[in-house]
Amino acid sequence: MADTVTRSGTTSPGLLASLDPLLREWLPRQRWFAGKGRPVTGFSLVTVTELLPPGRLGLYHLLVRAHQPGSAGDCYQLLIGVREALPPRLAPALIGHVTSGPLTGRTVYDALYDTRPAELLLEALRTRARIGALRCDRDPGQEIRAGLVPRLMTAEQSNSSLVYGDTFILKLLRRVVPGVNPDLELPLALAREGCPRVPAPTAWMHADVDDDTYVVGVLQPFVQGATDGWELALRELAKGEDFVAEARALGRATAEVHGALARALPTATLGTAQIQPLVDGMVVRLDAAARAVPALRPYAPALRTTFSALADLAAEGHTWTAQRVHGDLHLGQCLRAPSGRWSLIDFEGEPARPLAERRMPQPAVRDVAGMLRSFDYAASCADPPVPGWAHACRSAYCAGYAEVSGTDPRTDPVLLRALETDKAVYEVVYEARHRPDWLSVPLSAIHRLAADLP
Repeated sequence: MADTVTRSGTTSPGLLASLDPLLREWLPRQRWFAGKGRPVTGFSLVTVTELLPPGRLGLYHLLVRAHQPGSAGDCYQLLIGVREALPPRLAPALIGHVTSGPLTGRTVYDALYDTRPAELLLEALRTRARIGALRCDRDPGQEIRAGLVPRLMTAEQSNSSLVYGDTFILKLLRRVVPGVNPDLELPLALAREGCPRVPAPTAWMHADVDDDTYVVGVLQPFVQGATDGWELALRELAKGEDFVAEARALGRATAEVHGALARALPTATLGTAQIQPLVDGMVVRLDAAARAVPALRPYAPALRTTFSALADLAAEGHTWTAQRVHGDLHLGQCLRAPSGRWSLIDFEGEPARPLAERRMPQPAVRDVAGMLRSFDYAASCADPPVPGWAHACRSAYCAGYAEVSGTDPRTDPVLLRALETDKAVYEVVYEARHRPDWLSVPLSAIHRLAADLP
């Protein structure tokens, strides 16, 4: 295996052209494809590395840019397996049958479903392999045992993950951008700070293309037996149980991570010069959302007042501390171990936002606002409804946060309301486009936030 992963890759220049018609059909059907609703007009190759020559089993690693109308083209990481025919166990991985080019007559598929390619990825990380454009690195203080059995997790949406023998989890980023990825940067910084709430990266994989570096994979310890916060909350709701103790513990965990990030990385002070552009962005997003979703329009004037109140407070001389934050915190980004200990995962931030924006210091309350919205979403799934469940969770979470940080997020209501409103506006647009049946959830929050104006 080690001899295989350290060889240099060479590929036929016609590879992408032969895959093009198949990828146009397959890629938009994937849950992690960001350009749904618009046709793919073509592909351009960023880099390709041959990991296994196309014998009985071939394997290619590709970064391809998918071109669509109105878009510069997102770059996606693909691991393409090549076989004469797929065994039944790999049927869900089928991409298609190649009819032209160097792979004519072969079957191509998503190789993450296949054991041998998945084993090869772990071996590459274990041996710090350099393969074509790919290079692997790891923490020398952590051992990676060879021969761990892989399995693909099927529940993820924006990325893909492989679990190795209940010891490690390899997160493979699907939509990638060049630069420092916070999903590696922040856990490494937290590991240096000794924060136990975030699994420390064991190894990682980059693709070097000209002067750009793309982070394409991060290997971390697997929290065996853990349940994510969303599943746990829904389980308690279904039993008619409250979630107050867990919400309080989760608030404490969030505050611990925020404290460690503030110690590990630079902070900033936000005054009127920094808050005004933040508010302007909120207003722009609100106006665009109101144009796209008519049901939001009656609330727009009151919501603008929510944002202008924050600008007014800054103009009066109020300042806030900004720091690095999780960026997309919700119940699904939290893991509860069998011991009851909570961990935070997936520090990539909102993938739709530019990388530079995701790496900017922000008020820590932005993460709090995201979690408060998540409690609302969980409560909406209860049948029959459980009155007061979300409110109790929100209060407990903020109280737990204050126990560690010394500051209750609710003592800054103008900032908290503005950030929660901005998040709810984003949710309105998302649900209107992708899950219309869920639109009532953020609209209910919009109604409450508009009515809560002082």
